[in-house]
Amino acid sequence: MSCHCAQTKNESADPLYQQLDEVIKKYKGQAGALIPVLHEAQEIFGYLPENVQMYIAEALEVPVSEIYGVVSFYSLFTTEPRGKYVINICLGTACYVKGSGRIMEKAKEELGIEVGGTTKDGLFTLKGCRCLGACGLAPVLTVNDKVHGRLTEDDIPELIRYYKMKAEQAV
Repeated sequence: MSCHCAQTKNESADPLYQQLDEVIKKYKGQAGALIPVLHEAQEIFGYLPENVQMYIAEALEVPVSEIYGVVSFYSLFTTEPRGKYVINICLGTACYVKGSGRIMEKAKEELGIEVGGTTKDGLFTLKGCRCLGACGLAPVLTVNDKVHGRLTEDDIPELIRYYKMKAEQAV
């Protein structure tokens, strides 16, 4: 018996929603199910748009406001599409004093986007944060979960080329 959790005609045929149904089926009825379901939904869809939040709310019988509260509270959740590679530049004191502001400017220039933006090809999203906890490597940034430290703005074009090449090889 398959789960048709809150499906409409369009969603029932969508393979992404079919994957989400499997996730919901796995967690439904368990205490604390919401956050794991949201994590896996974000892995499936790449982000948590409003329609996915509403779908999960109905399937788990949780108010949409509770879903939105969790999604907006935790910074690891996003309601906007993100690039394959999320570049997060530390702007904390140790990093900023050592040039992370210049690194941010160079990244914006190289990618052609502002902080919070995603490149048109969907490859990169650029973010800033207050501290990554790697002050000994200042200035530091992460690309997804990989830490890059002791950088200068001159390192940014090569770093971006590396991840573009990595994306091409994955195809």
